Amino acid sequence: MTKTHHTIDYVEFSAENLPVVQTFYSKAFGWDFTDYGPDYTCPTNAGLDGGFFTSPEPVKPLIILYSGNLEVSLESVTANGGKITRNIFDFPGGRRFHFADPAGNELAVWSDK
Repeated sequence: MTKTHHTIDYVEFSAENLPVVQTFYSKAFGWDFTDYGPDYTCPTNAGLDGGFFTSPEPVKPLIILYSGNLEVSLESVTANGGKITRNIFDFPGGRRFHFADPAGNELAVWSDK
């Protein structure tokens, strides 16, 4: 599937207990899941790509944008008043960084390149 530069592409949610969350969404909405280790799971038929990660306390959902050039996106964020909250790092499937916008909302930008 072709990704579009600087569009919302993914959303992450926290969950204290992944099996409980999987059961809830499976029964309530018919979602199926793919596990990526013990601390991360992704719904496979939820309409928008996303995942749940293990966290002992609730964390605000994280909206993740796609970028065709991560370094250029990072420069654009900082040049326009965004604050980098987590520098570029690798994860299975790509790389990403997190930032806060001028209103204090945290988002992330990822790339598979």
